[in-house]
Amino acid sequence: MTELKLIEAARNGNLSEAEEMIKSGADVNQQGEQGWTPLNFAAGRGDLELVRLLVNSGADIEKVGRDQRTPYLIALSAGHVDVAKFLKALEDEKRGDPNEPEREFCKGYRLAEFRKFPAWSESRINWKAKDAGDEEFNDDTIGYLHQDFTVTRAIGPGEDVIFNAVTPEWKEFCITVLHFKVPTMLDLAVSNEEEPER
Repeated sequence: MTELKLIEAARNGNLSEAEEMIKSGADVNQQGEQGWTPLNFAAGRGDLELVRLLVNSGADIEKVGRDQRTPYLIALSAGHVDVAKFLKALEDEKRGDPNEPEREFCKGYRLAEFRKFPAWSESRINWKAKDAGDEEFNDDTIGYLHQDFTVTRAIGPGEDVIFNAVTPEWKEFCITVLHFKVPTMLDLAVSNEEEPER
């Protein structure tokens, strides 16, 4: 399959061979049997230099194979954080809002932490739990702070709400005192990169 030699060069991490093929007019978006492009393979290897070459030569950063994963998702799942960061920045630039959360997120805190906020108050809104009126909240009760800055007793957003008086002051408290931040997929990635020898 001579027409897929660029894929083979990317799969093997052969940068100089890939450069020569691109100069000779090879299709940088060619797809193999499973639909992966040279960029998919380079991302899976964690080869940032090869990824840059392919992107700068016109490789489609959103091209997916049968597994429906973009090169970014392939690099991320393989733990190649530097490549994932590079590709994610390109995706964000292409799509628009890089700060848009990728999924619903919440984090549990003891109520004692929330109660440090001067305007903190507790209520029972959209309460689904049985015997809600009987439950005592103490400092060790866990509440879940959601990305919309509401606090619930249940892990799901919008039900068993304890606090929903979201103000700029409350958001500031959550960010500066509780150190609340919705992580991106990159924040959660486990790096597969080797530590440099010292």
